[in-house]
Amino acid sequence: MAGHLARFGSRVTVYNRTASKALAWVAENGGLAAPTPREASEEAEFVMVCVGNDDDVRSVVLGENGALSSMRPGSILVDHTTASADLARELSDACAKQGVGFVDAPVSGGQAGAVNGTLTVMCGSDDESVFQRAKTAIEPYSRACELLGPAGSGQLTKMVNQICIAGIAQGLSEGINFAQRAGLDVERVVDVIGKGAAASWQMDNRAVTMGRGEFEFGFAVEWMRKDLGICLEEAKRNRARLPMTALVDQFYAQVEARGGKRWDTSSLIHLLQND
Repeated sequence: MAGHLARFGSRVTVYNRTASKALAWVAENGGLAAPTPREASEEAEFVMVCVGNDDDVRSVVLGENGALSSMRPGSILVDHTTASADLARELSDACAKQGVGFVDAPVSGGQAGAVNGTLTVMCGSDDESVFQRAKTAIEPYSRACELLGPAGSGQLTKMVNQICIAGIAQGLSEGINFAQRAGLDVERVVDVIGKGAAASWQMDNRAVTMGRGEFEFGFAVEWMRKDLGICLEEAKRNRARLPMTALVDQFYAQVEARGGKRWDTSSLIHLLQND
């Protein structure tokens, strides 16, 4: 994502909690590496954050030497982390006190979407003009970027996204396993049904590798479990029933127990192929 910004012509300063990664990025893309979030954010018009979870975001944004400590009034913080809606509101309030704009902007599209600049970005902001400015900055690495409501709405939309993916991945796993046990050619089956109502991104991009038992790529199970945990916590508050999501989360726990925490989320089928 930072690489697309650099190629677009932006002056980019990067920070990574593993300093060697930031230095490697600079060697490949130019720009600067900073030793702290505070120094990376000095004089920046936009500060983009993409880390692991709520605590990671608080550390790099609000912690000692955090990004917000050096951001100037009128600048904008964009959080691409998949995190809680409560954190988004917390950050929005903290930014407002300093005259800094804020957008929670989790993404969908995985590593391939980031590399190809085709991410879908789901946004929340209390100020539409702030979003419109941020959208211009996000465009180099996105194919869709929409404002869904006030701060937290982007995170809530990402929860919907993950809930839907969980169900699709499980259904696709069961369908492919059924085809294999029925003696069908999985690739031919997928080619046919992928032209009908069963079509999905997961089918187009994961069905063949699922049939082959290949999972060493893509969005990791441990991160999906983190995301589903956020969904289930939010559901306790809004009283949404998520029986399928809770079940799939348990299945992912079983995948982790088999050593698959870094496997792609399509590895749900491993539980069916190796029962």
